[in-house]
Amino acid sequence: MLNSRTRRAVLDAAIVAVVVAGMGIARGVYSNELMLFNFVMFLTLSQGLNIIYGFTGYLPFGYVGFFGAGAYGFALAVMHLHLPALAAMGCAALAALILAVVLLPLLRLSGAYFAIASMAAAQALYEVIANPDLEDVTKGPYGVSLSNVFAPALSYYVALAILAVTLLLVVWLRNSRFGMSLQAIRDDSVSAAMAGIGVVHGRTVAWVLSALIAGLVGGVFAWHISVFYPDTAFDLSVSIFSTVFLLFGGATTLLGPLLGVFILYGVYNVIGIAVPQYFQFTYGALIVLLVLFLPNGLVSLLTSRGIRVP
Repeated sequence: MLNSRTRRAVLDAAIVAVVVAGMGIARGVYSNELMLFNFVMFLTLSQGLNIIYGFTGYLPFGYVGFFGAGAYGFALAVMHLHLPALAAMGCAALAALILAVVLLPLLRLSGAYFAIASMAAAQALYEVIANPDLEDVTKGPYGVSLSNVFAPALSYYVALAILAVTLLLVVWLRNSRFGMSLQAIRDDSVSAAMAGIGVVHGRTVAWVLSALIAGLVGGVFAWHISVFYPDTAFDLSVSIFSTVFLLFGGATTLLGPLLGVFILYGVYNVIGIAVPQYFQFTYGALIVLLVLFLPNGLVSLLTSRGIRVP
């Protein structure tokens, strides 16, 4: 007989397999590949944000900074180092890692101060990338073209692989002692430190893992669309959507962010395209109702009834 922790891990892994396989199959039966890619992108970003916010309580409004760093890390590797796309993905991860290390002092802040400071850092990086004086390096505000590595099919499946790894990482955090220590830090960092938990180490690892995920997603985004501008790579809506999807479904869970993306991004695509005049009202009403009646996300409907949510 499997113990309860093993059963939970098996169930979580099964959910990962269903989501990844489903998104892989969807590409073969649905023609709007860009929309499917965006689903994969936000499924991954919301889980990456879940690692730093759900497990440690830090909510970076500037999460898009890592995404943009990854996109330009990939682009610079292709343009100047002439690396193949798969190798350039390593540069995307490296760019996000460097940014995460540079911004480590932000972890000394908390609450709104941390959120706003991270957003300011992302905006500062955008200003550097979009500087016309750096046109020879970053192409400045004039955009990047990577048509020589354009491969939508391959990049889509690489994005799926990143999603799978990210989901499995969240499964591990939910079922490991390290993940539980992160949640203890989130709930009461002073008590956690007194209990012998490495608060600084735990926050640093979560921060770096979250940044690496966003950087890899940014890199595969640059690869998939091949032509983009700084305004696209550092679009604050990337952070906003990822945060809303996470909070709508429920943080610290595997299922919550998945529900948030599938429901809200599905509504965004259906209503925003079919009846755009009603989109903002409907979308805003959904979010307001959730905040008022389900502040812990949709999964709280299950947990309030004693149902264990993956």
